[in-house]
Amino acid sequence: MTQAFRHAVATSLPIGSDADLAWVRQQVRQAAAELGFGLVQQTKLVTAASELARNTLVHGGGGHVRITPLDSGRDRGLRLSFTDSGPGIRDLDLALTDGYTSGGGLGLGLSGARRLVQEFAVDSRPGEGTTVTVVAWVSGTPPPRSEPG
Repeated sequence: MTQAFRHAVATSLPIGSDADLAWVRQQVRQAAAELGFGLVQQTKLVTAASELARNTLVHGGGGHVRITPLDSGRDRGLRLSFTDSGPGIRDLDLALTDGYTSGGGLGLGLSGARRLVQEFAVDSRPGEGTTVTVVAWVSGTPPPRSEPG
């Protein structure tokens, strides 16, 4: 059985300055609270969003985030897609390694964000940019996927 999700109105926010980073954090927290995420879940999601927004700004030269509430009537979640047109990630495996940093930080950006959400995907092409998409579920568990056929 296929699980049909209603996508509420998605919000797209620019990421081009430190002020935008604060606005992204605020909007992610508000969307998570409205969906019923608990305080700890909200904090994890906002932390992941903060790391990914900063990466979009610092390493990608800016871009945007698309915030999409997910609601099937039974399962609720939040999808965040961070997109830039920067140089891309040359070695994704290395970039996802704990402790790796290309910018003098703590090296917890991508790997740390990945641990804070239930779903994590990176699409990066050198010279074309990067999109990092994360999904967190109110229950903390992704809904079951149906098998085709």
